[in-house]
Amino acid sequence: TGIPVAWVLGGIGVIFAGIGYLADMYMDTMTGLDYTTLGLVVNRLWKIMDNWILVALPMFIFMGIMLDKSGVAERLMQSMQELFGRVRGGLAITVTAIGIILAASTGIIGASVVLLAVMSLPSMTKQGYAMPLALGTIASAGTLGILIPPSIMLVIMADQLGLSVGDLFMGAVIPGLMLGAFYILYILITGFVKPEAAPIPPDA
Repeated sequence: TGIPVAWVLGGIGVIFAGIGYLADMYMDTMTGLDYTTLGLVVNRLWKIMDNWILVALPMFIFMGIMLDKSGVAERLMQSMQELFGRVRGGLAITVTAIGIILAASTGIIGASVVLLAVMSLPSMTKQGYAMPLALGTIASAGTLGILIPPSIMLVIMADQLGLSVGDLFMGAVIPGLMLGAFYILYILITGFVKPEAAPIPPDA
């Protein structure tokens, strides 16, 4: 525009100096915040951004998206359904097994629940499963990702508590697998006690 760079830089400096002066005078009265509080917020945000442990979180999310978009999870469910098809409650057992696999590969709770619901709920409804059993199976199997490593929750907990991520993973893997096994045992018992709640497929 024909204006010397020195004048432009000087004008910008004067503007920012004026904004800083006004903010120093009226920040506390207008917002109730002072520079110490704002400094703590900025330092906290920078500490989170500079944390190498939390770099794993977007990788888990990316892994879950790839399983969904590639169709691997859907093909895996179809294959396992053929494996447990002749067992009463076999479709619910398949959903639980897929939930364990998704938990061990992604660690994302919301993605697992949505993926299992979209893939399995129509099939379970069509096959005649009781709605409480179908919805309970999807919800319980999908939330296994909070415990079975790699879990996003365990990564965040390790960061906040200053613990080793590997130690938390080793401490959670056995309880997570035991919980999944108890879910499958419950489905088998429910199919034995209430056969109408978990029917066998007609073509089995």
